[in-house]
Amino acid sequence: MKPPAKQLYPWLTMVLAVALQLAPNLPAEFAPARLAEMDDAIKTAIAENKCPGGVLWFEHGGETYSKAFGKRALVPAVEEMTEDTIFDAASLTKVVACTPAVMLLIERGKIGLDDRVAKYIPEFAAESKGEITIRHLLTHTSGLRPDISLKPDWSGYDAAISLACVEKLATKPGEKFTYSDTGPIVLGEIVRRVAGKPLDEFLSEQLYTPLRMTDTGFNPLFSVGRPANFTGRNRHAVPSHADSAERSLKGFTYASVPVAPHPKPDIHFESPVDKLSRIAPTEVENGKPMRGVVHDPRARRMGGVAGHAGLFTTASDLARYARMLLNSGELDGVRVFKPETVKLMTSVQTPANVNVRRGLGWDIDSNYSGPRGKLFPLGSFGHTGWTGTSIWVDPFSKSFVIFLSNRNHPNESGNVIALRARLGTLAAEAITDFNFASVPGALPPRQSAPTNSTAQATTKLQTLNGIDVLARQNFAPLRGKRVGLITNHTGHDHERNATIDLLSHAPGVTLVALFSPEHGIRGAVDEKVSDSSDEKTGLPVFSLYGETRKPKPEQLQNVDVLVFDIQDIGCRFYTYASTLGLALEAASESGKPIFVLDRVNPINGRVIDGPVLTEKTSFVGFHQIPLRHGMTLGELAKMFNAERNSKANLTVIPCENWSREMWFDETGLPWTNPSPNMRNLTEAILYPGVGLLESAVSVGRGTDTPFEVVGAPYVDDVKFAAELNIAALPGVRFVPIRFTPAASVHKGKLCGGVYIALTDRNQCNVVDLGLLMALTLQRMYPADFPLEKIKHLLLHDGTLQAIRENKSLTEIRASWRMDLVDFEQRRERYLIYR
Repeated sequence: MKPPAKQLYPWLTMVLAVALQLAPNLPAEFAPARLAEMDDAIKTAIAENKCPGGVLWFEHGGETYSKAFGKRALVPAVEEMTEDTIFDAASLTKVVACTPAVMLLIERGKIGLDDRVAKYIPEFAAESKGEITIRHLLTHTSGLRPDISLKPDWSGYDAAISLACVEKLATKPGEKFTYSDTGPIVLGEIVRRVAGKPLDEFLSEQLYTPLRMTDTGFNPLFSVGRPANFTGRNRHAVPSHADSAERSLKGFTYASVPVAPHPKPDIHFESPVDKLSRIAPTEVENGKPMRGVVHDPRARRMGGVAGHAGLFTTASDLARYARMLLNSGELDGVRVFKPETVKLMTSVQTPANVNVRRGLGWDIDSNYSGPRGKLFPLGSFGHTGWTGTSIWVDPFSKSFVIFLSNRNHPNESGNVIALRARLGTLAAEAITDFNFASVPGALPPRQSAPTNSTAQATTKLQTLNGIDVLARQNFAPLRGKRVGLITNHTGHDHERNATIDLLSHAPGVTLVALFSPEHGIRGAVDEKVSDSSDEKTGLPVFSLYGETRKPKPEQLQNVDVLVFDIQDIGCRFYTYASTLGLALEAASESGKPIFVLDRVNPINGRVIDGPVLTEKTSFVGFHQIPLRHGMTLGELAKMFNAERNSKANLTVIPCENWSREMWFDETGLPWTNPSPNMRNLTEAILYPGVGLLESAVSVGRGTDTPFEVVGAPYVDDVKFAAELNIAALPGVRFVPIRFTPAASVHKGKLCGGVYIALTDRNQCNVVDLGLLMALTLQRMYPADFPLEKIKHLLLHDGTLQAIRENKSLTEIRASWRMDLVDFEQRRERYLIYR
């Protein structure tokens, strides 16, 4: 017998209410597939031991997607991650504590942004630091070193301030961006002196309590229920091993600072045990993970309260802080900042001569801007923390992404750099009601910075390659030497004077032999090259792309020094780098010095991407570097010489007025096709991705647009283009075309395919582009597309197998993410340019 509808209605209402409460938080404004990819990216990072777990919080237009992943603790016992986990925020302290504290005092007229620091800390003027301003400290342009030294060992807040005051300048204030913890340490002391109370107390009263950021503060275990009248030298201390908290949660280090005196029995304290259980531990020290005590060693020595590190917080508290910023300083009817104050601290404040863009505390556009991903517009802002924390806020789309992790638990092997960038990209892609391709008010791409404060504009500084610098030196390093020159048609100065001619006429220099790489001395040959002689000088030209690829001992008998001058394009399988590596070996074996006349990386020296070579090395894969290495040949020479144990007597003549951010068309240098099919910068940019496919399909060799078109006779151009465009890769669109190549693969055959329209070179990930085309061809034409033929350039079996299995780009990139991070760390020691 069916119950009456009137009886069913209350029950249905209850069931519906419960179902709505239990349903995943999947806002309609978010693309579910992208949210799923965010989940997968975090799960993959956890599976690869990049972090034990984390909390994601993503908001847009009032809608929220939040979730906990993995484990909060792995040792001494496993604990599940929860959304209310409290994290050591590390350097997020700079923008969630130090910067807002300083801005509150600026807004109230207590200090001035351009006041000298010595006005408030007179002793800071020592060692010629009297010109440093508060603005310099907030923008990391003070000229201070990154840190105060830990040696000899010191302890105490006052000791840290004293050390900061006797620091010496590394550069003149206002001339260079150097990320520094010392600046925020000094700013924290300014807050203490001007506000009349320590940084943590000032923030608790003026910011965290009004914003109801209930889990945010310093020294979280001791801050629970601290009586207002408690003072003393050790007031920042946290419970020690002797406290009751340890008896409840054993195996953790809670403090490395003096123990606070126990309160009087009549003062009620909330037990720290409950809060302790929610704190994510970090690194193991002295056999126990740190929990509730700041990981940063300087902040720890300072008692846990400092301007650069020491803050603990949750994702939900940070979300309230981000909402306040997006709402121009107000949240839930409580105003903590004037709108103009928020605008001031989140807009560009670095001087024009510094080639990064920073707000006051906040990062906007620099090498630290990874969490912005590929789509959030320039003008959004954020910050990261050493322990694996990050926040990125986009005022244009009214969105923010928070990811908190304890990636250094139980040790420092975790790494979430790539994960944060991926989450930023996916978050923007998940927003369906905002057009990131056209954002009114967004900043234009950053221009290259002048090399000194007197330069008026980058365009007035002529970039010089190594040959220009050597000529300016009147060839002094080569005087009295018999020179063997490894070069081709790209070896010329900024006025197109050939290096061959310059050296043959240089005073005191005797040019005795020439060596040519792939494509020959004139760069016009696409096949093996034979030995010859140079028509103009009559010198012998020994081919390094024929029967041998390394200078022979007999060819070097009459040579005192080797000189290398060839333009590379920044891609692993472009063979000029291999020629360089073999030349280093020959120089070492023969005992001859080698000079590398460096040249700019035309596709910039900032971006590194693609799988690092894992297969056996070859002439198209000479060393363990990624597809796009972001290095110049001079820098690669240093790497090869060290890591391959070449031990050559190497000298690099560096470029001048070139920085890592610069593309070739920003240098003022003349373009010369490095090889017959590399005819413009666009083709060079696309090559690391498109070139992967050149043995399997036509990539436009034998057309007017090599590496800008891809196709094969079996490809339906319309369907292929549609499939590629569905992926919505940033910075590129695919146009269906048909073409008949006059050379190479599918020569003389009508091919269906795509024209690759590069719409934003700063946003386009060309490795993803190449992988996407391979995935799509394999999926659409498995019987026709010869996937195995990309192996000899890809040289990464894991990626090849992933393409065969139709895995996502996210999964593929995750498989070599850590190798890329390791390479970036290896690369750092060989970099010449910043």
